[in-house]
Amino acid sequence: MYITPKFLLFLTFTTLLSSCKSQPKKDFEVNSSPTSALSIGTQADQLSKAIWNIFQDSRGHYWFGSDGEGIYHYDGKTLINYTIKDGLAGNRIRQIQEDKKGYIFISTLEGISKFDGKQFTTLDPVKSDSWRLDPNDMWFNMLGKSEDKGPYRYDGQVLHQLTFPKHHLHDEVMKNRVKSILSPYEVYTQYRDRKGAMWFGTSELGACRYDGQSIKWMYEEGLTLTPRGGSFGIRSIYEDKQGQFWFCNTKQRFVFDFDKTAKSDRLQYSKIPGIGSAKDFGGDDYIFYQYIVDDNDGHIWMSTWDQGVFKYDGKDITHYPIKVDNNYFQVGVDNNNIHVVSIYKDKQGTLWLGTADNGVFRFDGKKFVSFMNG
Repeated sequence: MYITPKFLLFLTFTTLLSSCKSQPKKDFEVNSSPTSALSIGTQADQLSKAIWNIFQDSRGHYWFGSDGEGIYHYDGKTLINYTIKDGLAGNRIRQIQEDKKGYIFISTLEGISKFDGKQFTTLDPVKSDSWRLDPNDMWFNMLGKSEDKGPYRYDGQVLHQLTFPKHHLHDEVMKNRVKSILSPYEVYTQYRDRKGAMWFGTSELGACRYDGQSIKWMYEEGLTLTPRGGSFGIRSIYEDKQGQFWFCNTKQRFVFDFDKTAKSDRLQYSKIPGIGSAKDFGGDDYIFYQYIVDDNDGHIWMSTWDQGVFKYDGKDITHYPIKVDNNYFQVGVDNNNIHVVSIYKDKQGTLWLGTADNGVFRFDGKKFVSFMNG
């Protein structure tokens, strides 16, 4: 499994995107036509090249989070760009979510903004040890804030800045850690499993699960460290319909015993074989992927940094290369491979890709095609 130097450099900055399910009826109406009613934002003709996050809200509108040029809102007709000039906390977007009332929450490196359809307000975090598990709470991370040692929990009134308990392998990992600009406890991704528990993938200390009672850790060197050196971190967590968990690469899957876990100080699990072979992955026995989603047919899709996207239908693996047009030279792109940051499934089941250097792509049923890119 070869990891390019440029990929390893990029690995210290990328993150996960949280997807939300369809929202119930809102308590109020967010402005349905911000382009005509708002005095903030700038109309745009195209998206930024660096789009890391994609989100569809309960109205069917799309939000595109960039790495440096703020966030874009698209209502199907007009594209509006919002930046710090409009009250956004920061221009480097890390997450986009919506609450049950229809407010849009945007996580940036400089803080978390709440958009009510008219203006942005920045939530003030409060350092807290108030770990709670409520289905109505929202969870955030701001990958790249190296002082962070845990996630953020928003209960509708207070933004709790939480700290993880010390990992049972903390001293050992810290002694042998790969040099990184990130905190070893910094959150790459968060995921709510089928039992309602929250999972958090960290940059160097593996993953932990919070079930409302306690936080328990797991650590697998092969998930965090790449074969040729460097730290990948736990970038994606996914539970399939069989209750098996997928973490970051196709080499193995994991089956957890939560009854045994309840009696232990750490997560208890067994490993089962992963999927694919060198024939499926272009010569690699297995791949590292950054994001994983399932489509409306239950097929699993995994996005990689520079190898495109792979689909697993339970039996076969299909590869979808994402490449730059041969007639177009793009600085920073290796061998015409587009650098994919994230994959997202919208409410209609359409798959979208956010990229580091070529904007947004959408799956048309056969291939991924460019969307609103200059």
